[in-house]
Amino acid sequence: MRKEEYTVKKFIILSLSVLLTMTVGCNDEKTKSVEQAPTEINQPGASLSGTVTETMDASGYTYVQIDTGSEKIWAAGPRTALKVGDEVSMPQGSPIQNFQSKTLNREFEMIYFVSLIIVAGADQTIGSADMPADHPSTISPEQIDFSGIEKAVDGHTIAEIYAGKADLNGKPVMFRGKAVKFTKQIMGKNWLHVQDGSGSQGTNDLTVTTDADVMVKVGDTVLISGTLTADKDFGSGYRYDIIIEDAKVSVE
Repeated sequence: MRKEEYTVKKFIILSLSVLLTMTVGCNDEKTKSVEQAPTEINQPGASLSGTVTETMDASGYTYVQIDTGSEKIWAAGPRTALKVGDEVSMPQGSPIQNFQSKTLNREFEMIYFVSLIIVAGADQTIGSADMPADHPSTISPEQIDFSGIEKAVDGHTIAEIYAGKADLNGKPVMFRGKAVKFTKQIMGKNWLHVQDGSGSQGTNDLTVTTDADVMVKVGDTVLISGTLTADKDFGSGYRYDIIIEDAKVSVE
């Protein structure tokens, strides 16, 4: 082999080796970046939790910065009494980049708009009259006409369910009533408060959760079937005397 041909082949082999090394290095770097990227906050359905480091109210919202232990993030939700040092949690909500609050005259590089802010140790009710505009509002049950509601076939009235909760605990129940509150996607479920005109204060309103993709308006007549759970404690102050979980909800 002539010296010139050997030199050319040696150059080609050396060049290919360098190129291969660079390609492998780039792939390793990409893998490293993906592995190191934060995944907890960006996963659908994840929740946010941490310690309040800054908070303010504006335009019906509470803005809160929380320290998750690994980073500080901003969120905004229904007006909630907060103070620095509180431990809070909330559903992840919708992230918005470069959000400009005209009321606060402040831009947030990233902020999560959430449907609920849960304060550890505080007694709270699922849903709020101060929900953002895209959530159906609550109206007073006194404004709803409960007359003419027929008891479900082989079902119960709400008063009867409360009265028989010990025997019905863990069993399927069915009842008909009208929605007095509806809140979407809290802790991965839709939440309803239903009344039928029976019972009295403390025994006239049943909380229902459902995974069904159903939209309920306040005042709608609904047929509910699901399993009754007595003395349900979700933690963070969410306790229910009775609740119907994972129910089938039909709007009539």
